[in-house]
Amino acid sequence: MPRINRKFGNTKVYHVILRGIDKQDIFLEDVDYRVFLNILKELHKNYQYEIYAYCLMNNHIHLVIYDINNQLSKIMQSVGIKYSKYFNKKYERVGHLFQNRFLSKNVENREYFKCLCRYIHKNPQKAQISKTEKYKWSSYHEYVNETELVNSKMLLDVFFYDKEEFIKFHNIDIDLKDNSEYEINEVLDDIELQRYICKILKLRNIREILSLQKEERDKILVECKSIVGVSNRQLARVIGLNRKMVDRAK
Repeated sequence: MPRINRKFGNTKVYHVILRGIDKQDIFLEDVDYRVFLNILKELHKNYQYEIYAYCLMNNHIHLVIYDINNQLSKIMQSVGIKYSKYFNKKYERVGHLFQNRFLSKNVENREYFKCLCRYIHKNPQKAQISKTEKYKWSSYHEYVNETELVNSKMLLDVFFYDKEEFIKFHNIDIDLKDNSEYEINEVLDDIELQRYICKILKLRNIREILSLQKEERDKILVECKSIVGVSNRQLARVIGLNRKMVDRAK
């Protein structure tokens, strides 16, 4: 088990986010959540990782994972393939279920680790889906009751193995909207961005934007420019516009 020091460094502990393609739902029934958790348990035998925290939301997943053997990409690829096969067979669909890339960020010190786990456990509350302690598909209940998937020693060590202190820490009244340091900026590639724009604008082809009148086109460009992680340069390239036209849209 790693020691997450107060100093910065590569601890091999990562916050990982896996999202449904085009932000679509990846869990439709309770059994889907259980299947995903069982896949994490099963693959643990092959890759020797540890899960410290998790939260399964309807269209994305948060994990805090200790990547013992530096195989994070292989781990997430295997998880994605196994679950996609299950999901596609059950719901009679084809094609990708997850975005091409998972998002990850190294967890570099104990204080960040502690607050990150709370942030992940409180995701359902932030989304106004459920109170933290009542949500079934996060590791919070494993820390309070019996562990099934997570290795609880690392986080409970921070609270001197006092579960009441763990609960008290999670009950601290914090602004759930002000947690940007625990979020991972998402960068869409050109194909993902095309799909996303077509979905939110209900377009068959992104090139339809080119045929619009300037006023209507600029309204759409302003909306597209608000997508997190998307630059004006990428937007111009994906739509097929001159960069200056995108810059001037207000």
